[in-house]
Amino acid sequence: MRKIGLSFIAILVFVVPALAQQDFSKVEIRATKVSGNVYMLEGSGGNIGVSVGTDGILIVDDEFAPLADKIKAALKSLGAGKLKFILNTHWHGDHTGGNVVFGPEAPIIAQTNVRKRLAEGSNVPNRNVAPAPKDALPVITFDQSVSVHFNGEEIRVIHFPKGHTDGDAVIFFTGSNVVHMGDDFFNGMFPFVDLDSGGDVDGYVKNVGEVITKLPADVKIIPGHGPLANIDDLKRFQQMLLKTTDIVRKKIAAGKTLDQIKAEGLGDEWKSWGNGFVNTDRWMTTIHRSFTKK
Repeated sequence: MRKIGLSFIAILVFVVPALAQQDFSKVEIRATKVSGNVYMLEGSGGNIGVSVGTDGILIVDDEFAPLADKIKAALKSLGAGKLKFILNTHWHGDHTGGNVVFGPEAPIIAQTNVRKRLAEGSNVPNRNVAPAPKDALPVITFDQSVSVHFNGEEIRVIHFPKGHTDGDAVIFFTGSNVVHMGDDFFNGMFPFVDLDSGGDVDGYVKNVGEVITKLPADVKIIPGHGPLANIDDLKRFQQMLLKTTDIVRKKIAAGKTLDQIKAEGLGDEWKSWGNGFVNTDRWMTTIHRSFTKK
């Protein structure tokens, strides 16, 4: 896996605010041409998708507010156009932290539950997120889908419910043949499923499978975290989800406790997938909690 450390520091900042002492001055924003009009920016937090063209600039997610000037400089290096739209894939702070800076410049678009959760804040175990200021809130919301016709293509934004959160959106750049999956795809690693924000492991697995059915073989995929991907990477991720959740489901059916399940593990085949913030124990705990609460 390639340079995933900062991404997982970002998730730690979101989940445990006491750890939010990252030195953003050391973060570099790296731009990669994906396909067509689309680029990917990597820094700290969720990967940013960028559409650049004659209509201006559209971004998908915006990482953290302290990185806004670096993100602006990266955008300027890609094109001289004005920022016209901001899309949020979900509400987590490592994807929406820059909203407060970019919001006054361009309208923010997101699924209805994203605005609701940002506006209300969150107070659950290990996490206390204050309500976002007005400038950081989406001003255009949708329930199921919305399209932005921009830079010569339809950018289709589709809600996939009860996955990573209850407000997930996957962005299809239909002309460039690029998809930004937000945190419905952690490339090469176990995912974080936010059960306290309407997330669900079964729903997450279902959504990944549904996205795969919509993708051509030569699609380029921007994951929420991890390196730029292709359809084979996403299918490997899907197989990991199917097989690891099945392992835990069978152990639950056999009457084993969570401690017993964690002690037995998932096997060597999946060991490398736990080399990040969501380690093997945490992934098994998430699966167990999601399945047993039903």
